[in-house]
Amino acid sequence: MLPLVLYDIPSKPPGNRWSPNPARPRYESTAPRSIVSFNERPRFVLGYKNLPFETVWVEYPDIAPKLKEIGASPNKLSDGREQYTLPVLSDPNTGALITDSWVIADYLDKTYPEKPIFPKGSKGLITAFDSALEALGGASFRFSLLRTSQLLNERSREYFVATREAAMGVKVDEWSPEGPTRDAHWKIIEKSYYNSAKTWYDKVEGKWVMGDTFCYADIILAARSLWFKRVYHDDEWRKIASLHDGKWERLLADVEKECNLA
Repeated sequence: MLPLVLYDIPSKPPGNRWSPNPARPRYESTAPRSIVSFNERPRFVLGYKNLPFETVWVEYPDIAPKLKEIGASPNKLSDGREQYTLPVLSDPNTGALITDSWVIADYLDKTYPEKPIFPKGSKGLITAFDSALEALGGASFRFSLLRTSQLLNERSREYFVATREAAMGVKVDEWSPEGPTRDAHWKIIEKSYYNSAKTWYDKVEGKWVMGDTFCYADIILAARSLWFKRVYHDDEWRKIASLHDGKWERLLADVEKECNLA
């Protein structure tokens, strides 16, 4: 089997902290690491299914030219605009070229059905789970974007900051300044995001959101926690890791083990 190719965004050394060292299934490069939550999702799925893959690293300003070069389709945004985004997955075994983490997961589950991540009848519920968590994150996303910008290579950082400032109408220094704004963002992360996630997990017996059945919903939450772990400062991550008696640090470790990344 030929290795699949994942197009992703690198971080700067030292550390390359977007994703952990173990997130490298067979044939994965030992070079830079990803620091985008949605880009981690395909890595977990590839690892869970034991599919070999390689990574092509693309800086932010080069995403559109590179994806046009390989023939990838742009994503359609909620306002109708089209935008070239990563991750993108190329499968030389089938000729498929897939954009968007959710579509990639769906493709991998249909093309390589052994060890499904969407148990029968679960896709609608997992979609709702994903949408709810995204909505609960709310304004705290700006704090995560701030920390992310600080780990990008210089060309990517300049592009990332300029495009997000234009989109949000707010300068980078105002995304999540220390004080009441930062405190409000932390309250959202701790009280809205993870408290709500705990409610879902507490309603079932077993360590997964579907009880004893591992699914893509667990990957969604683990990928977000992994993003926080890699872009937040160590003391900031420890605040999350200590929530609910360490539940989210354990879940991340469990998902990494389940996906053959531990």
